[in-house]
Amino acid sequence: MAPNPQCAALAAAKDRKGLSYSQIAEKIGQSEKHVIDICTGVAVPTTAEFDALANALDIKQQPPHDSAHRTK
Repeated sequence: MAPNPQCAALAAAKDRKGLSYSQIAEKIGQSEKHVIDICTGVAVPTTAEFDALANALDIKQQPPHDSAHRTK
């Protein structure tokens, strides 16, 4: 299976912003573990969670989607 494009977009934005998982979690009101799980592909985010992450990380464009990788 190909890498999840959403995970790749989140990881790149996280690195670009220089934020820790803890800082991101605080910004979106989720636990650090849940943010890590989403960002590493362990958990699939809801649309609201992904939108909150994208907003916290200043992601302006939607990452590519395919049938294997989508939000709930």
